Amino acid sequence: MNTSPSHSTAYSNFKSSHENEKPLLLGNVWDVHSAKLAEKAGFKALGTSSHAIANSLGYEDGEEISFDELFFVVEKIIKSVNIPVSVDFEAGYSDNPQEVADFVKKLADAGAAGVNLEDGIVKDGKRILEDAEKLAEKIRAIKSKSQIFINARADTYTTEHPDALEEAIRRALIYKEAGADGIFVPLMKSESEISVFVRKVDLPLNVFAHAKLPDYEKLAQLGVKRISHGAKQYELLMKKSEEIFDEFIKSKNYKIVLGE
Repeated sequence: MNTSPSHSTAYSNFKSSHENEKPLLLGNVWDVHSAKLAEKAGFKALGTSSHAIANSLGYEDGEEISFDELFFVVEKIIKSVNIPVSVDFEAGYSDNPQEVADFVKKLADAGAAGVNLEDGIVKDGKRILEDAEKLAEKIRAIKSKSQIFINARADTYTTEHPDALEEAIRRALIYKEAGADGIFVPLMKSESEISVFVRKVDLPLNVFAHAKLPDYEKLAQLGVKRISHGAKQYELLMKKSEEIFDEFIKSKNYKIVLGE
């Protein structure tokens, strides 16, 4: 396994950031400019948003963007900042575990400290759950080739599984056995469910920003180790841009785009 000192340091720093009392706030970014702004604001680590990157290049979410296009953007982001960057890698951009591992090795060699890898795929515009063993095979293949933090994502809530909590726990234990370093369960938001999950799964838990999610201090008390927001900030900014464009073209008042 060939890893540069800079990558090894980024990986080590990123891994240890999931062992603190307080959750790691991950700044989710989509280009070099947003990455630099997040670093300037004081974030200690960044995560790329595959959804935001895809949308910014004219694609829908769900691996419609090619690996080469994604790699071009994330490599620029990684090299633009001095803090660890984790890459949202969807389901790995391939069904072949060895090909996924090769892709991730390229990301690691470029300096990525981690990847998000999910067990849900988008088919005909709808997210569906895949067999947990498929993701486990990808995790094992990645770990055989790269030193990188794997945040395994269980999509039981996003796919509205009838027993979302217990199925997320079952899948998380499979992913832990395969070598995952952390577990991401988006849309799990109740205190009771988070508490049960943390008690039953000995992996750093990543939750997703949501209006009904407990506040930061409560999440720390519950044992959550990481909080991310995906494409939410990007979507908020694009909505605001849409409003500015609409107002500008209707009023012809150029002061609108000057912020006056």
